[in-house]
Amino acid sequence: MTPIAPGAAIGILGGGQLGRMTALAAARLGYRTHIYAPEPDAPAAQVAAAFTCAPYDDRTSLARFAEEVAVVTVEFENVPEQALRTLARFRPTRPSADVLAIAQDRLAEKRFLAETGIAVAPFRPVDGPRDLERAVAELGLPLLLKTRRFGYDGKGQRRLDRAEEAEAAWRDLKGAAAIAERVVDFVMELSVITARAPDGRIASYVPVENRHEGGILRTTLAPAPLAAERRAEAVAIAERIALALRLEGLLAVEMFLTRDGRILVNELAPRPHNSGHWTLDACATSQFEQLVRAVCGLPLGSPRRLFDARMDNLLGAEVEGWRAHLEDPHLRLHLYGKNEARPGRKMGHVTRLLPLTA
Repeated sequence: MTPIAPGAAIGILGGGQLGRMTALAAARLGYRTHIYAPEPDAPAAQVAAAFTCAPYDDRTSLARFAEEVAVVTVEFENVPEQALRTLARFRPTRPSADVLAIAQDRLAEKRFLAETGIAVAPFRPVDGPRDLERAVAELGLPLLLKTRRFGYDGKGQRRLDRAEEAEAAWRDLKGAAAIAERVVDFVMELSVITARAPDGRIASYVPVENRHEGGILRTTLAPAPLAAERRAEAVAIAERIALALRLEGLLAVEMFLTRDGRILVNELAPRPHNSGHWTLDACATSQFEQLVRAVCGLPLGSPRRLFDARMDNLLGAEVEGWRAHLEDPHLRLHLYGKNEARPGRKMGHVTRLLPLTA
């Protein structure tokens, strides 16, 4: 394929901090970005060359947007699938709508992984109270009941430890299509970020350990404290998934290391990921630059880490401590330009650079 040369415009669906950091990385390589999002105060729009504020189902606005960009990507996976299919009539979309359709539906995602031969937690589809009763009987307890769509940062999930909790859990989900998964007894949560170019070239970052609080990522440690063969296994799993998806772009694969030593895949995100923010300061090529390279058909950058790192999210009012972070010479501060510091909202992050280990 012919690469998309610097000077062109990259279209990004979504206006959050991931789009913002992608736009900054694109600008460093000489590209312009055009953000498309329905929110008028989109943080990504603050650093982009152009901004279309319109609903994702506005076909006229989508067509006009497509005319002004050379390629389209996404900064979150819950963009309506049809919006990407509409844009694909005019421009390359990386990732494709087919990839998005898998990643935004937990049941489709689990089935795809299982059919690909990737180990996942046992699961069952749940479309009503009787399905949930069967899932409890077949999977055992405890289990997690999750909405199939629009769940993130712990939203749309209920844990069942006793059978009598099933009715209330189903009621809490308000009848949304769901999936039940057996709770995994894990010792560590991991993720691997993999980039794949349209010509099939692939590059992966080292596996990292993720620590969550209340379903929200609090801390990422790079690299994860794993033996070399475990790191290689996690990377191989992520790359196998990227190949099976025919991915063009970036893929984050969230995994569990179980107490009995297995690696199970939990979720997929075909876009930049919170657990990859450390790459901005600690790698030869950040995940955001890597996305730009991949969607434009450029040579992929080296994912080699230059430092070990600890990344901590700044949630809600924690952002008010920005001055102290700037005074610490070992921290790198990134703020997202959001106006309102609501509890649990990701307002920025700090990365502590550490001496490089093996």
